[in-house]
Amino acid sequence: MTNEKVLIVDDDESVRWVLKKSLEKEGIATVLAKDAAEAFEGLKDGAVAVVLMDIRMPGMSGLEALEKIQGEGRAVSVIIMTAQATMQNAIEAMRRGAYDYITKPFDLDEVNVLVRKAIEVRRLNLEVTALRAEVREKYDGGLVGNTPSMQEIYKTIGRVAESDATVLIHGESGTGKELVARAIHYHSKRAGRPFVAVNSAAIPSELLESELFGHEKGAFTGAVGRKIGKFEAAAGGTLFLDEIGDMSLSLQGKLLRVLQEKEFDRVGGTDPIKTDARVIAATHHNLDKAVREKRFREDLFYRLNVIQINLPPLRKRKDDIAPLAGYFLQKYQAGPGGVRKVLTPETLKILRAYDWPGNVRELENAVQRAITLSPGDKIFPDALPPQIFKPGHGVALSFENFLEEKLSDLVDRMGGLEQGDIHSMVIQRVEKPLITLVLKKTEGNQVRAANLLGINRNTLRKKIKDLGIKGPFGEEGETELEEEEE
Repeated sequence: MTNEKVLIVDDDESVRWVLKKSLEKEGIATVLAKDAAEAFEGLKDGAVAVVLMDIRMPGMSGLEALEKIQGEGRAVSVIIMTAQATMQNAIEAMRRGAYDYITKPFDLDEVNVLVRKAIEVRRLNLEVTALRAEVREKYDGGLVGNTPSMQEIYKTIGRVAESDATVLIHGESGTGKELVARAIHYHSKRAGRPFVAVNSAAIPSELLESELFGHEKGAFTGAVGRKIGKFEAAAGGTLFLDEIGDMSLSLQGKLLRVLQEKEFDRVGGTDPIKTDARVIAATHHNLDKAVREKRFREDLFYRLNVIQINLPPLRKRKDDIAPLAGYFLQKYQAGPGGVRKVLTPETLKILRAYDWPGNVRELENAVQRAITLSPGDKIFPDALPPQIFKPGHGVALSFENFLEEKLSDLVDRMGGLEQGDIHSMVIQRVEKPLITLVLKKTEGNQVRAANLLGINRNTLRKKIKDLGIKGPFGEEGETELEEEEE
């Protein structure tokens, strides 16, 4: 049994009845319509997966209805029925987006098989669409920001995704170069094919050639079998060459041949292998300077630099820090039922003031760390990495703001403002560490401590006793200096 329904559209009642009985015998539910107007009413049933529709009907024809269905973007497969099996009808039906067509009189068993295939194809198409949406969300998600520079990058991604032109992405480490490359791929016609990434800087030069082009058995010591390279693995898809500026000059020459000739040889091989992989390269180096210094081939640079995308560092798009932090908060938050944490205004201020030499990647790591180290639902500055929350980086907390945030956290942990008698509860929690601190600062001299606290000696001694302050600052911890002062 299946949940999908078939909409049968024909002005001949006997045809509708025969098809209905045949399909329902196969466990397929049906909806009936005598013309296009009723058909569009029937399509309001979201379970309709396939439309069996006659080509000749009063009012709107089957071909006209087909075109309207396609124009509305409905996720249904349309099978056209016709009593005139002309080439013109067949061509026109397929041109307008029909899944298939059948001629009258038809074999009911063949119709049932065709309908089941149409249902399955539609189901697979829906799965692919959902998967693509999921993938795009996954790989576009890190590209967060509303600054003008990021808006221009989004526009560029949209334009270059439609072509097969080579793209060169330039940006500092951590700016999201691979995210841009993936976004281009998953918004292109190659989205259903592989996206293969290679970091040229992470692989030793003597191994990179084999990694890119593969090798034959016995090509070198240790080559015990044939290996498929990244160019072959990316067939029909996209090959992302990260840190292209670190590639050796000899390998640059071989890459140039691939871009020019669309073919390569495996290491140790003799037969050229064709490739249709699209190449997107990225670097943090100044390739113009590298060309001038003869560290990068000029001809390869121009082959790669058909379209250039320059990613700004995070310090030059400070307005994107808050939405990026929000995105990472959502990404790393606890699952359903977990504590949902938020950044305090002061924490966000510090994030905005920091220069982020590691760019977006450093921000992501900082937010993930802060979530882990924050016990409550608020993320305070002290949960940030030390290089961010220290003098010279970020913004120094004012005493008032610091105290306000800490008190807010304390009140929340005690149950919130609805508990009542907040003053007494807070004073009780704060008084003991305050008196202990002052006693430490005065080296246990209770007379000096009382003066600093603005209370008399007897009151201080009573509080020490009531609060249970032990050790060298208790009643037995009076210093000789105190006795002399008395």
